[in-house]
Amino acid sequence: MIMDKKNRIWICPLIVMGLLLILTSGCKKTDKNPPETLTKVTDKDGNVYNTVTIGTQVWMAENLKTTKFSDNTKIPKVTDLTAWTHLSTPAYCWYDNDSVTNKPLYGALYNWFTVNTGNLCPTGWHAATDDEYDTLELYLGIARADLDLWGWRGTDQGTKMKNATGWAAGQNGTNTSGFSALPGGYRYAADGSFQAIGQWTYWWSNTAVDASTSYYRRLDGTSSGIYKGGVDKKAGKYIRCVKDK
Repeated sequence: MIMDKKNRIWICPLIVMGLLLILTSGCKKTDKNPPETLTKVTDKDGNVYNTVTIGTQVWMAENLKTTKFSDNTKIPKVTDLTAWTHLSTPAYCWYDNDSVTNKPLYGALYNWFTVNTGNLCPTGWHAATDDEYDTLELYLGIARADLDLWGWRGTDQGTKMKNATGWAAGQNGTNTSGFSALPGGYRYAADGSFQAIGQWTYWWSNTAVDASTSYYRRLDGTSSGIYKGGVDKKAGKYIRCVKDK
């Protein structure tokens, strides 16, 4: 059938629109990609950990829970409160000495002497240094001028690190970093007691301040920032491993 000019004017735009719909189908704009979850890593006990890329770093997305060094030797477990306070050698424990409840959620608490062996994380990984925590914080938005300050720093960087569940009501984070922090508490250096589970959490850095103290990081349920300070190496804190470069 022969079409006149009038019909051609109306048919051509319809054909073009149909082609555009076909070509653009499946190209719907998506939200910003979430943190990239990578291949899991396994320690000498057979514990398997999720990992996550944050900026230029690859972190474990869980606290370490191994009871063995990377050379397969056992880390001494110290449950007694007084014995813990007199240690100057490696040791670990579970919060409240309850591995059934607290190991899966929070991992193990280690004194700094365990971290300082350089033999704690799986092969190809290491306990995060103070500088590596600084790098993480800078990527999350803390001002470079504030990195070396002690005390609470930043605005919402702690919120970005806290898990979206597992904290008290109204205290959960957004976990946009993928760090997935949970409020595991700590073990007090002065008397070996277990404190603050469900309220806040601490991680050692593998960087000493002086002969008796080392840098750490802390997150609180009631704070959106990140705390940096130094504390007695006899304290019990959690460990996050970072992949070697």
